Amino acid sequence: MQRTPYLDAEACIGCETCTRICPKVFEMVSEHKAGIHNPTGDTEEKIEEAMDNCPVACITWND
Repeated sequence: MQRTPYLDAEACIGCETCTRICPKVFEMVSEHKAGIHNPTGDTEEKIEEAMDNCPVACITWND
C-alpha cells in the first residue's frame, strides 16, 4: 500500500520546489502556499525527492 504525503501549510514558504519536482502530486494553492492535489499521483521515490528538497521540510509521510 502506497503511503501518502502530508504538507504542513503553516510551514510552507511557497518556494514551488515540490511543484516543480512532483507536479502530479503538488500544486500551488495560493501565491505563497503549496498543497496536495493528488496524494497518490506519483511514486513514493518522486514524492520523497520533493520532501528531501523542501527547504523548510514541511512535507512528511502521513503514517
